[in-house]
Amino acid sequence: MNTDVLIKTDISFHDFCEALNHIADELIARHIVKASYRQSVFEREDEFPTGIELEHYAVAIPHCEAEHALKPAIYFIRPDKTVAFNRADDDGTVDVHFIIALVVTDPKEQLNVLKTLFGKLQDNQFVEQLISTPSRLLPTLIKQHLTFN
Repeated sequence: MNTDVLIKTDISFHDFCEALNHIADELIARHIVKASYRQSVFEREDEFPTGIELEHYAVAIPHCEAEHALKPAIYFIRPDKTVAFNRADDDGTVDVHFIIALVVTDPKEQLNVLKTLFGKLQDNQFVEQLISTPSRLLPTLIKQHLTFN
């Protein structure tokens, strides 16, 4: 099964709650996740925050259990300004430069997908490309590096 890739730029969020609601709205409307996704992603974010400080930037990787997914997807969002997410590794917040919402349908695959993604995010050149690539070229970049089929 192919992974759907969704991309959004030119958007701003007041806080991570607004970002998560936007993600839920989009994924539910596109029949990628069940309606239960919204509550689940908020609960997961509350229990296990997803803001991660990289070497030069920060990212958030919101996701939840596979039981809320209808088909696999990656929703890449590059907001106009950073969004504060709670830190995954510590108390406090981190200002994220991009958000990668993962939707995985196979629970056994979720850890593999996260490991692969974290490996890619350790590559500073790739992260720079995510930040600087023009919006129209992002689909190609993301499909080349971040699809999990």
